[in-house]
Amino acid sequence: MDVPLPHLDRPFDYLVPEALDADAQPGVRVKVRFAGQLVDGWLLERAESSAHPKLAYLEKVVSPVPVLSPEVARLARAVADRYAGSLADVLRLAVPPRHARAEKAVTAADAPPSTPGPGEPVDPRGWRDYPAGPALLRALTDGRPARAVWSALPGEDWADRYADAVAATVAGGRGAVVVVADARDLDRLDAALTAVLGAGRHVRLTAADGPARRYRAFLAARRGDVPVVIGTRAAMFAPVDRLGLVAIWDDGDDLHAEPRAPYPHARDVLLTRAQLGDAAALVGGYARSAEAQLLVETSWAREVVADRAVVRSRTPAMAPTGDDPQLARDPGAASARLPSLAWTSARDALRADLPVLVQVPRRGYVPSVACADCRTPARCPHCAGPLALPSAQGTPACRWCGRVAAAYACPECGGRRLRASVTGARRTAEELGRAFPGVPVRTSGREEVLATVPGGAGLVIATPGAEPVADGGYGAVLLLDSWALLTRADLRAGEEALRRWMAAAALARPGPAGGRVVVVADGALAPVQALLRWDSAWFAARELAERRELGFPPAVRMASVTGVAEAVSDLLAGARLPDGAEVLGPVPADEGRERMLVRVPRARAAALAEALHAAAGQRSARKAADPVRLQVDPLVLF
Repeated sequence: MDVPLPHLDRPFDYLVPEALDADAQPGVRVKVRFAGQLVDGWLLERAESSAHPKLAYLEKVVSPVPVLSPEVARLARAVADRYAGSLADVLRLAVPPRHARAEKAVTAADAPPSTPGPGEPVDPRGWRDYPAGPALLRALTDGRPARAVWSALPGEDWADRYADAVAATVAGGRGAVVVVADARDLDRLDAALTAVLGAGRHVRLTAADGPARRYRAFLAARRGDVPVVIGTRAAMFAPVDRLGLVAIWDDGDDLHAEPRAPYPHARDVLLTRAQLGDAAALVGGYARSAEAQLLVETSWAREVVADRAVVRSRTPAMAPTGDDPQLARDPGAASARLPSLAWTSARDALRADLPVLVQVPRRGYVPSVACADCRTPARCPHCAGPLALPSAQGTPACRWCGRVAAAYACPECGGRRLRASVTGARRTAEELGRAFPGVPVRTSGREEVLATVPGGAGLVIATPGAEPVADGGYGAVLLLDSWALLTRADLRAGEEALRRWMAAAALARPGPAGGRVVVVADGALAPVQALLRWDSAWFAARELAERRELGFPPAVRMASVTGVAEAVSDLLAGARLPDGAEVLGPVPADEGRERMLVRVPRARAAALAEALHAAAGQRSARKAADPVRLQVDPLVLF
């Protein structure tokens, strides 16, 4: 039943009246009477008998279309158990809301559907730069459950490579599900699959397409009209017959994390699906996440990477501005927002009639401040929160605790002058427009995200994730205000910074063709070193080793319990936590709530989720007033 109460998270038996016998098949939506109310539900299975002596009847079959497949129902149960959630919450994510008009149009359009047959063999030359790439395509064609973590080369058209993998799967007579982070990536993959498979061989599943189009695409996949479904995180539960491949691009993007209970991550859902259905799995990106590295180190997946000679030939020329040789030539590089190396790189690219990409971490104007002399971020001396200036001549005050820091002095150089540290995309566009008069300036960010830009001379100012593709590649890529990504109070700050940088640097031309990337950061930092060598696998292994030593995810499994203090204590007191569980906290959360963390070894993950779900069910059964939010493997720990 679609009832969001943990203590009711179990199947209930009902009698099927004779009038509904034909329509009441497993997978259909139904309405039942429960506690005096008419509630929605799902018919999971039909049985000849029940252990309960007295049963009520089904009230109504909402639609005779069995939208919930047995494979997705089993997956939804596994996801609910993994994330300490309820099956009803997962099914709400897995099956889109019914659209009656679209349903009638699809079911009345033609005769019973037939699954499209196998396609043509796939040419493996697109994967020739990766020694294990052709073998991956052969395994997909043969229907073997190959599992790969792919590190893409700079300049690689990842959508074409994913289209090759999907086409190989279809050529073997099986289906595929591919999940990307946003609509722009989805459009690229849509075009690539249409070129390889032809029209009508796949559907896209995303809430942005609207309820009618989304439901039509869902029904086409459920009926077996198409063998391939692509989409944003909503597609991770897409029903596909004879599933042979699940794939995700850029799994480190936080858009893959569902913001609604039980907060599943698309990567983990797809990997669970591959495990349950004996399907192949492909996790790809320019950068590698610690979770993907764990798959490689545990031998659950094999890495697909290029040889170092190929990497060097495809990588643009990389240079930091904060290393000793650069500082010797330009002493102001330590504090300048646009050091001379970045400025000359942009000038040379524009003179060569090539576009220049400038990545800035924020839009707007003045979101934070730093020391005017050494650029060290200004932090509150009381709580270490970020300082802000209420006006150009105002006294700095903390954004967290609100205290005024009238006598602020930089802990690094002792300076007392503050300045804007992140001026944002709009202000950067204005400044560079004045520095390079006559050069067209385009911005790409929240207001308008550009997909492509022409290949001639021009400046493109973009926030992370909104960088457009340039025709022929960028002549120079400038990564400004890098400290704003590196100094976030976040476990994944270094990993996220590297992911953002590599996504932008991958759009530059190769070094031999004049491509250059300048990162305004100290070259000795580990994420900067990984960028300079284009070796995210090294950084992911280093990151995973440090997290294993410190006891942080993904080396361990963590759960977050958030709510008012009394409710959090009540739930943890009633939870029968597994042996070896550590309870950490509390730490302040938002709106007067607090957060507690529970940490267990990965071998105890299932026991932890079961214990927390049972404790939430106990509170639900006794109608506890204050709600508690449960999250397993939360993206934000503190």
